[in-house]
Amino acid sequence: MLERKTFLIKERVGFLKLADTFDIYDPVAGSKIGTAREVISPLLKLVRLFISKRLLPTTVEVREEQHDQPVLSIQRGFTLLRVQVTVRDRVGKVLGHFKSKLFSLGGGFHVIDGLDNAVAEIKGDWKGWNFRFLANDGTELGKVTKKWAGLGQELFTSADNYVIALDERRALAPDLAALLLAAGLAIDTVYKEK
Repeated sequence: MLERKTFLIKERVGFLKLADTFDIYDPVAGSKIGTAREVISPLLKLVRLFISKRLLPTTVEVREEQHDQPVLSIQRGFTLLRVQVTVRDRVGKVLGHFKSKLFSLGGGFHVIDGLDNAVAEIKGDWKGWNFRFLANDGTELGKVTKKWAGLGQELFTSADNYVIALDERRALAPDLAALLLAAGLAIDTVYKEK
């Protein structure tokens, strides 16, 4: 799954849901290739009834099949001003982390690899719907684009659909490609959840 360059992420719609689930699709074939599910304790689910999800810790596990081991794990701790999200591979090795920018018009964060080197930056547009993955030299590595989900879903739910597209012409290291997929999922958990 992580060798792909394009992903369609569809957040599942639910009434009073306390944990998010995302289905991951191959946008060309339309076939489901994985699931990303938020894994939180029952106590945190209860606390979410009173405190914003954005402030509380969360873990999102990405799996190819429901009962498989996670291929990626995305963890965010308690937050106030700046958010830090850690990304781990299937054996628990830290691939890197994201640090949110303190001031950003459309949202964005820095992508740091497992050796604490800044490798990319995520920049949002003024609406905060579309994000670009930029290398340190300013060239585009990929982008995250919000897709219209229909009037009913857009008006009455917070569930969003995104396309994550890495530049087809660039050969990216496997860890960097996995970080960029995780960044697309982190955009929803860091900036979009209420």
